[in-house]
Amino acid sequence: MESYQEIRVLPDPEFGTELLMAALFAKLHRALGQHAAGKIGVSFPHYAKKPGNVIRLHSTTAMLNVLSQTSWLKGLNDHVDITEIRDVPAGAKHCCFSRVQVKSSAERLRRRSVKKGWLSEEEAPVHIPESKSQTTQLPFIQVKSLSTGESFRLFIRRGVLQPDPVEGAFGAYGLSAVATVPWF
Repeated sequence: MESYQEIRVLPDPEFGTELLMAALFAKLHRALGQHAAGKIGVSFPHYAKKPGNVIRLHSTTAMLNVLSQTSWLKGLNDHVDITEIRDVPAGAKHCCFSRVQVKSSAERLRRRSVKKGWLSEEEAPVHIPESKSQTTQLPFIQVKSLSTGESFRLFIRRGVLQPDPVEGAFGAYGLSAVATVPWF
C-alpha cells in the first residue's frame, strides 16, 4: 500500500453529506468488484461517530491508475473532489477498517427464521428471546444491496493502530478484518 487517493464529498444545498457518501460508496463498491477485486483498501480519515466526508483509497500506484481511468464516478463528478494519486507518508501507522454485521432486532430474527423454515411461529419466540437483539454505535454508511435491492447499514470498525502493515485481500467494499491500510 504505497499509494493513496482521497475522494471528498463536497457540501451541497440539495443533498446531504450522508446521501452523497452512500451514493459514492455504492459506485465504489461496483467499481472495486469490476476493476480491482481484493486489491484496493479504503479508510475514512475523519472516522468518528460517522465515517466522515472523505474516503481514502489505498493500493499500488498502478492499481489506483487502473481504477481512475474508468468512469466509475460518472454522475458524481460535480459532488466530489478527487486528489491526484500520492505516496503514503513515511512513518504512517496501519490499521484495519472492517465490516461489522449486527444481528439487529429479535423480531427480525424471528421473522427470518420462520420464513426460512428453521422455526415455526410458535417456536420462534422461545428460541429467539428479546435478549438476542444487538445494537452498535459504530459509524455506518447506508447502502443498497445489488443482489437483493434491500437497503441496510454497513457498520464500519476501525481497528487498533499497528506499527507494521499486514498483507491480505480486501472485500467488495474495500474493507478487511485482516489486511491493514496506512493511517495518517
